Amino acid sequence: MPYTVTPTHIPDVLILEPKVFGDSRGFFFESFNQQDFKQVTGLDVNFVQDNHSRSAKGVLRGLHYQLQQAQGKLVRVVRGAVFDVAVDIRKSSPTFGQWAGVELTEDNHKQFWVPPGFAHGFVVLSDTADFLYKTTDYYAPAHERCIAWNDPAIGITWPQGLTPQLSAKDQAGLTLAQAEAFD
Repeated sequence: MPYTVTPTHIPDVLILEPKVFGDSRGFFFESFNQQDFKQVTGLDVNFVQDNHSRSAKGVLRGLHYQLQQAQGKLVRVVRGAVFDVAVDIRKSSPTFGQWAGVELTEDNHKQFWVPPGFAHGFVVLSDTADFLYKTTDYYAPAHERCIAWNDPAIGITWPQGLTPQLSAKDQAGLTLAQAEAFD
């Protein structure tokens, strides 16, 4: 298998670890293969957009989602380290309001599958981080929403010792109780 898949306590959120081939010269791994992804996850998704962001230590982005044109995201870090979070905002889900998180680093090569119907965010742990993600639908700013990263009803345990740097949009995030969610 090209990936090892570890389910989180939220069944739809997955951690994927690719098989890495390395020696003294460096390493190689296949970061994505449609057939293998479908085989190991059971998901038949079509990615339509790749995104790359670079952020400084302490930058917290999220918790973002699109109410229409909901995006599934396959995320990874190619430089640095982040703590990445997915929050279930599907009202009909038994895990509504729960979160799952994982540390993604350039060394562990882990990937995180964040399904449609989830809010997503991350905080940078290293001096800088380059964050890559594939999406299953296109960016639609008119449909983008933001939930407060520190909503006590969700209770995300963010890494200690960081003072989050937030954009104006993220500072204005709503609580889950106030936010529009998925049915």
